[in-house]
Amino acid sequence: KSGVLSRLDVAFSRDQVEKVYVQHRILENAAQVWQWIQDGAYIYVCGDATRMAKDVHDALVIVAEQEGKMPRDDAEQFINDLRKAKRYQRDVY
Repeated sequence: KSGVLSRLDVAFSRDQVEKVYVQHRILENAAQVWQWIQDGAYIYVCGDATRMAKDVHDALVIVAEQEGKMPRDDAEQFINDLRKAKRYQRDVY
């Protein structure tokens, strides 16, 4: 597209009874996330290093494993390669 934001998925973990986290949205939209990655998307994760960042990383590995039809080890390597290519960046604390 033209680089204009055309979709926004939100995840609220504090404002409602049912907790919805980023990793839930990633997995719910796994096919679309995979397509974005294949199309050259950049992924930026900012926030809690203890749980959120790990859970988001795990969700991305699951997306690569399921949508990319790869064994778990290959999916892990694929996501790590995105980090090396600076297409998956984390600012976690």
